[in-house]
Amino acid sequence: MNDPIGDADEGQPLTRREARGAASPNGTAPVQPIPAADETAVPPRPPLPQSADPAAMMREQLKQARGDFETHVSQAREHLDQANERIKARTGRDLILATLVGLAFGAVLLGSLVFIKELFIPIALAIAVLGIFEFSRALRTAGRRIDIVPQLIAGVALVLAGYFAPPWLTWVALLFAVAFVIVWRLLAQMIVKDGRTYGDVLTDAVVGGFVQIYVPFLAGLALMLTQQEGGQWWVIAFVGIAVAADTGAYAAGVAIGKHPMAPRISPKKTWEGFGGAVIAAIVAGVLFSILLLDMSWWAGVIFGIVILLSATLGDLSESMIKRDIGIKDMSSWLPGHGGMLDRVDSILPSTVPALILYFLLSPWAVLA
Repeated sequence: MNDPIGDADEGQPLTRREARGAASPNGTAPVQPIPAADETAVPPRPPLPQSADPAAMMREQLKQARGDFETHVSQAREHLDQANERIKARTGRDLILATLVGLAFGAVLLGSLVFIKELFIPIALAIAVLGIFEFSRALRTAGRRIDIVPQLIAGVALVLAGYFAPPWLTWVALLFAVAFVIVWRLLAQMIVKDGRTYGDVLTDAVVGGFVQIYVPFLAGLALMLTQQEGGQWWVIAFVGIAVAADTGAYAAGVAIGKHPMAPRISPKKTWEGFGGAVIAAIVAGVLFSILLLDMSWWAGVIFGIVILLSATLGDLSESMIKRDIGIKDMSSWLPGHGGMLDRVDSILPSTVPALILYFLLSPWAVLA
C-alpha cells in the first residue's frame, strides 16, 4: 500500500533544512559544475609585439615627412599662383617671371660694373641694338618706313663714341647719325617712287632720327658716364634708383592704388603708386649717396628726386608711344616685361640727369 502522506508530500517543496540535508550526506553544499566556455565569445589574443626594424621605421618616417612636405609645397604653389593671377589681372605683369628676369638682368649689369667696367660696353651695345631693332619693327607695324640696316650702323657708332670719343665728339656723332638715317630714308623713297605723300615721307625721316636719339644716344651717355673716374658707381646708383622707384610704384599701386595718374596714357599707373615711387627713390638716393658715392644725404635726396622725375617721364613717354602705335609691348623677348625697351624705358632717359648731376655733385668729377 502506498503511503498517502508520502504521496501528498511529494508535491510539496522542501524546506531549507531538508534541502541542505538532501544535498549531501554529511550536510555540505554540493559542488556546482563549471559551465563550458563559449570560444566564439572570447576575443582573440593580441599578437605579441615583435622587435621593429630601425631602418624600416626611419624609411617610413622619411616617406611620411616627404609626403607632408610635398603637400605643403603644393598648397603654397597654389596660393602663389592665385596671388600671381590676381596681380597679373590688375597690373598686366607676370610677377614671378618679371622678378626672375629683373634679377638676372640686374646681376649681369651689376657684375660688369663692379668688376671690370669695360664689360659694360658690350652690354650697353646689346641693349642699344635690341632696342633699335624692336623699336623699328614696332614703328613699321604702325605704317612708318624705318630702315633697320642704317639704323643699326649709325646706332653702333653712336654708342661706341660715348665711351671712346671725347664728350664734344659724341654730340657731333649724334648729328651725323641723325643725318645719316634721314638721308638714307629720303634716297630710298626717291628710288622706290611708290606715290607716298610728302607728309608721310617727312614723318618717316623725323621718326627715324628720333630712334637714334631715343635709344643709341642715351645708351652712349651711359657709357660716357661709365668712362669717367668713378662713373661706374654713378651708373649703378642711378639705375638702382630708377629700379627702386619702379618697384615702389608697383608695390604701392598693387596694394592701395585707386586713383589713375594718367588714364589715357597708362591706365594702370596710380597716384598712390607714384607716392610709393617717391619714397623708394628718396631712400635709395640717400643710401647710394652715403654708402657708394661718398656724398651727403641732401645730395642723395636731390639725386633721388631728379632720377624719379626722369624715370617717370620716360615710362609715361614710352607708354604714350606704344598707345600711339597701338601695341601693348615693344616685343616679347623678356618674359614678364615685354621687350628690351619696356625694361629700360625709365633707365635710358635718366642717363641725361645722371651725367649732369655727376659733374655738379661729384667731389672728384673732372670732365675728360
